[in-house]
Amino acid sequence: MNVYDFDKTVYLRDSSVDFYRYNLTKDLTILRFFPKQAIAMIRYKLKLIPKTQMKIVFYTYMKTITNMDERVNNFWAIQKRYIQPFYLAQKKADDVIISASPTFLLQPLIDEWGCTLIASKVDPKTGHSEENCWGPEKVKRFCAHYDLDQIDEFYSDSLSDTPLAMHAKKAFLVTGTDIENWPF
Repeated sequence: MNVYDFDKTVYLRDSSVDFYRYNLTKDLTILRFFPKQAIAMIRYKLKLIPKTQMKIVFYTYMKTITNMDERVNNFWAIQKRYIQPFYLAQKKADDVIISASPTFLLQPLIDEWGCTLIASKVDPKTGHSEENCWGPEKVKRFCAHYDLDQIDEFYSDSLSDTPLAMHAKKAFLVTGTDIENWPF
């Protein structure tokens, strides 16, 4: 099977940030959450709080969205243009997309593609998140479903995914539309 990171790998951009921006176009009142979001981002960058805690604060704006399924579907109707052509050309039913982005945000695409998703569990009604599916956590989540020796090819934009890339028969670093061998 092939395993792919999502943001900046399968999708050229960061889906959580794009979804936030999209929501701003629908409701500017979510800007009231920005001061706390900015403080949480600064605290995370200063290594004062973990990434999961920062994301919980970032996602608090979601509690104001009453029609989340519709909002997500409308978002992807516009944003699909940022799906990497290389992925669409080689996608298979046994692909695994593993991402730090929220499951509810990516699930419509995964359902359309017929593959498997492992992602961060974020409550779309509250923004509360379990452990962020990032770095070493991706290995842990993957192992809950599969054996690590099942990975034929692994694709990611981030060296934080090295713990998972190390288990693939072939690993590739994606930078924009460029794909190179993983720099072990």
